[in-house]
Amino acid sequence: MGLSTLIETWGDGVVLAMAGLVVGLLFGALAQRSKFCLRAAVVETARGQIGSRLAIWLIAFAAAIAVTQGLIVAGKLNVTEARQIAGQGSMSGALVGGLMFGVGMILARGCASRLLVLSATGNLRALISGLILTLVAQASLRGALSPAREAIGNWWTVPGGNARNVLAWVGGDAKLGLAFGLVLLAAGFWLARRNQVGGWSRFGAFGVGTMIAAAWLATYTISQLSFEPVAIKSISFTGPSADTLMGLINAPSIPLGFDVGLIPGVFAGSFVASVLARDFKLEGYHGGSSMARYITGATLMGFGSMLAGGCAVGAAVTGVSVFAITGFVALAAMWVGAALTDRLVDRAPVETPAAVVPQHAPAGLAPVPGE
Repeated sequence: MGLSTLIETWGDGVVLAMAGLVVGLLFGALAQRSKFCLRAAVVETARGQIGSRLAIWLIAFAAAIAVTQGLIVAGKLNVTEARQIAGQGSMSGALVGGLMFGVGMILARGCASRLLVLSATGNLRALISGLILTLVAQASLRGALSPAREAIGNWWTVPGGNARNVLAWVGGDAKLGLAFGLVLLAAGFWLARRNQVGGWSRFGAFGVGTMIAAAWLATYTISQLSFEPVAIKSISFTGPSADTLMGLINAPSIPLGFDVGLIPGVFAGSFVASVLARDFKLEGYHGGSSMARYITGATLMGFGSMLAGGCAVGAAVTGVSVFAITGFVALAAMWVGAALTDRLVDRAPVETPAAVVPQHAPAGLAPVPGE
């Protein structure tokens, strides 16, 4: 049965939700096994190491760019109508929001996607932090915090179209974007080999990035076959999580779409992967100060992500995969905010990998303290 037949039979909402579910399941499982995490990569480099965590993140980041741009070169994808390119962008939002998000992900010991993945493995700290992040994001999007978000976002804006496309700035096209992604991908695999990152972890990281491109392709393809307007989008977490949670609370049913399948799909994929690998373990807070730290971090990430136009995946990977200037600014701001916070708040040195790698951990990867 072809995609057009599925849309005619079930409707584009159901098909979009199914696509989101499949992409989410794969993303959740691959992210859980590879331990993909921007926070871990920043902490590692901030403490003077160019190691396995950076390699994992770089492979996923580069794969998202290379595969997305490869699809554009092949004529299978067109992202000119995606909000990251077509809509007006906020440079001040990307900068201020990115800094806030970077601070928050250090305090909460994980970004939005990582908290969702960890919560499915029994980490109750991540679950509570994720719920707080989602509530603050909703308040920032449509609630009491939205005036502050809009005010900061209007400080410095950039129009949509070529003005927001880095490739257009330099007179390049998707072929240049593909070459850039492939160079980064080669660097990531070289770094992974140098740090003895296991083959399955490399595969998982590459798969995480590929899911970004798969989401772009799925929503674009459905938009071309549907009689109704369909937003061309890829993976993001804070906005979709907020909309899904509020829909569950406020309405007897939720309008079906890509995001409705994505969020539960990521949770389910991570849960199944953790159970199969015997990683599932209930964990809670270690005291009042620990709880306050996580809540503060989640709050900063909730507001910061709505200001920056997305989380460490939605803005910093999905946005950069289509060369949106706001994605680059948000990523740089997140990195700086996280590195400074790690230096000021978490001064403990990185533990020796040989002393902390559990027997079931993938080769070359050590647990990130505090996750």
